Amino acid sequence: MSEPYRVPVMETDRSKAGLAIHLIATTTGLSARRIASRDRLRDGHCRARWLAMYLSHIAFGWPLERVGHVFGVNRATAGNACRWVEDERDRPELDAMLDRLEALISTLFEAPRCDLPR
Repeated sequence: MSEPYRVPVMETDRSKAGLAIHLIATTTGLSARRIASRDRLRDGHCRARWLAMYLSHIAFGWPLERVGHVFGVNRATAGNACRWVEDERDRPELDAMLDRLEALISTLFEAPRCDLPR
């Protein structure tokens, strides 16, 4: 059986998605490695992955197609994840957590870039 087609993704996008995954892992107490896995996920890890997709969509301003490419899913799956999170934002504790993480990411990316000597 042949490998499924994967769209090439820039390293900076992978790093940003990794940041979103690690922030969600830290705030939920779940494994970042498991959240980032390409395997089918269940329960909490699946929802944590959806949160990371949503955070990438909102905090980085990525369109759903780009979110899908970076997370290895199609646009419709990324859209379903983001819709689920939007519905869940009715829960005050989840809404507050996402607000904090969005602000944290904004603060990080508004800071001046620091180029290191080679």
